[in-house]
Amino acid sequence: MTHVVTENCIKCKYTDCVEVCPVDCFHEGENFLAIDPEECIDCTLCVPECPAEAIFSEDDVPADMQAFFDINRELSRGWPVLTRKKDALPGADAVNGTKGKLPDLIR
Repeated sequence: MTHVVTENCIKCKYTDCVEVCPVDCFHEGENFLAIDPEECIDCTLCVPECPAEAIFSEDDVPADMQAFFDINRELSRGWPVLTRKKDALPGADAVNGTKGKLPDLIR
């Protein structure tokens, strides 16, 4: 089983989750984080750390976010691993919780 980063991470990119990950499975893009499903050990430590509540266990991913399984898989293969916390994106708090951000995802 794996965890999946979903839409609410887009344009927020809080990285609190990265600090608690014991296997460094987070990969960083310009405005989104992705979890490598091959590396994730389903420890659940990242879920409560995400201020955007954007991380779900694969069994709990909302129906309208199912595309994020493939998005995480695809993007984690090409993006660098992130192993330390960084500042969130400017304006993250203002867009946290906004729906319809998928078109804003920078691949």
